[in-house]
Amino acid sequence: QVQFVESGGGLVQPGGSLRLSCAASGSIISNYAMGWYRQAPGKQRDLVAAITSGGTTNYADSVKGRFTISRDNAKNTMYLQMNSLKPEDTGVYYCKGILGYSNYWGQGTQVTVSS
Repeated sequence: QVQFVESGGGLVQPGGSLRLSCAASGSIISNYAMGWYRQAPGKQRDLVAAITSGGTTNYADSVKGRFTISRDNAKNTMYLQMNSLKPEDTGVYYCKGILGYSNYWGQGTQVTVSS
């Protein structure tokens, strides 16, 4: 069974950048649809960005033009480049992989945008 481990979160000032990574093990993810989700305190977990196995991407309106999702199948890893960060981007970021009817989640990484 595939397992995902997120990394790259931390504390950053407004306007700063972070790059999140989601490393997979136990399975090759080239056939998975992948996505990044964010859960702010007291709120539901929402989709931030998604990428299909073919490389088609989709973004939440709130992050368009600031975030870029990508995948490196050779490294079995997905990324989220986050620029021009805002306080409302604060939350726990989770990666998810979808294969058929099965969903697999990572444990999350905290991103805090604050001065």
